[in-house]
Amino acid sequence: MKAEPARYVLDSYALLAFLQGEAGMARVKAVLNAAERDECQVVLSWINLGEVLYITEREQGLHRARAVLARVQVLPIKMLEVSSQMVLEAAHLKATHPISYADAFAAAAALSQQAVLLTGDAEFASLEPILRVEWLGKA
Repeated sequence: MKAEPARYVLDSYALLAFLQGEAGMARVKAVLNAAERDECQVVLSWINLGEVLYITEREQGLHRARAVLARVQVLPIKMLEVSSQMVLEAAHLKATHPISYADAFAAAAALSQQAVLLTGDAEFASLEPILRVEWLGKA
């Protein structure tokens, strides 16, 4: 029997690094290329996509945010719906760790999907005892 492919969750940091050519872009690109070949799965919470879009619109305008959305929609990323269970898990993680609310959704997604979280955001350090984190390198 074939083993299930590895799973990765992108947080906002990882997706922005990929989209903006920042530190960590090469690793995110490699994971997305592997997903294209069905060698792994890549998951993104709608909450984290929303964060990427509001950051992009605030910094670069609505036209650019819409272009980012169009680009993300063609990537081999499974969009994770936000269930009531995920809201409760994210709320618990936010209450018990010094992370942002959006980051709590990325962590909850990684936990629910039994996935590795790709990030460069130091806020996730406190979650390492319960969460598999792959730290994106600095360029």
